[in-house]
Amino acid sequence: MQPRISLITLGVADVGRARAFYEALGWTGQSPDGEVVFFQVGGLVVALWGRDLLAEDSVADDTGAAWGGITLAHNVRAAADVDAVLAEATAAGGTVRRPGAPTPWGGYSGVFAAPDGHVWEVAHNPAWPIDDHGNVTLRLG
Repeated sequence: MQPRISLITLGVADVGRARAFYEALGWTGQSPDGEVVFFQVGGLVVALWGRDLLAEDSVADDTGAAWGGITLAHNVRAAADVDAVLAEATAAGGTVRRPGAPTPWGGYSGVFAAPDGHVWEVAHNPAWPIDDHGNVTLRLG
């Protein structure tokens, strides 16, 4: 298996509400049937699909927990951009869980939750450059 993620599907309670949230953040969604929405996000696709349908398709027990042991991250080019994105998320209906602040690893980050509880870290990591296409390069040490 090549080290690549092509699609991330977020299970949501209300596809229309979730679509409106991400579109308020500037994303452009497409839906073939109104049941699922796809967003092109750099080199991968993020989908919104009914949580119950996703659980059934994945043969998973849905405990109803708002947090499933995963966070998503959005890296930005400057520390001030973290606060700007958190403000956008709040205006779109999200909830800031951790305001932007300096990190122990030398960056600056904050966390918001989307209306369905999906947790997003917004981070500026000065060691991870972002190219003109928005792709981050992993660099440690």
